[in-house]
Order: sequence, then structure tokens, then C-alpha cells
Amino acid sequence: MKTVVLEVRSLTTTLEDATRAMKSGGGERDARIGFASPELLWKVLTAKRWELLKALCGAGPVSIREAARRVGRDVKAVHGDVTALLKAGVLERNDDGAIEFPFDTIKVEFMLQAA
Repeated sequence: MKTVVLEVRSLTTTLEDATRAMKSGGGERDARIGFASPELLWKVLTAKRWELLKALCGAGPVSIREAARRVGRDVKAVHGDVTALLKAGVLERNDDGAIEFPFDTIKVEFMLQAA
């Protein structure tokens, strides 16, 4: 099962993990996409985009029109959401131009701490 972890982490932590992975020759088991703050994570991962990811999870490559049909939304609005998710690295576009969510599961991690 391919899992993507969406998480809040600093650039320093991300670079430390990348350095450790390069030195050890092995990476993490799960794919990870980091966001600088919880606010940025929620700006990218809106409720409508979360709904879109749920519809695309396990669906394979689909057109934006098909994605819009699956969530019952306007194609133009879904196109904007797809563009944001592509930029964030959450969705991928194949050689035929179809979009795909290449993971079976999503895990969201962040921690709220006292100041």
C-alpha cells in the first residue's frame, strides 16, 4: 500500500532527513510532502480539495472533466483545485495529460503546541 504523509515541518528538518537518507542509501517507506505551517497546509488542502482527493484515491488516471463529474462540481473550479494540488506535489499528471493521485492512503500529521 502506497501512503503519502502530508505534514508540517521546517525546511531544516526536511534537509536533515534528506541528508540522512543520502548517507544511509535508503529513504523513508512513505512518501512525504511537507508544508511550512499548518496554515499553509490548510490553504492547499481545502475541504473541496480533500473531497477531490477522496474521489481520486485508487481511481487511476482520469481527466479533469471526469474528476469534476465524480465530485459533482464545475470543471473550471476543479481545474483550479487540480492545479494547486499538482503544484503541491499531491497529484501527478501522466504523459497523456490525465491526472492521478498515485497513493492508496493519505496521512496528515501536525502537532499543536503551547507557545
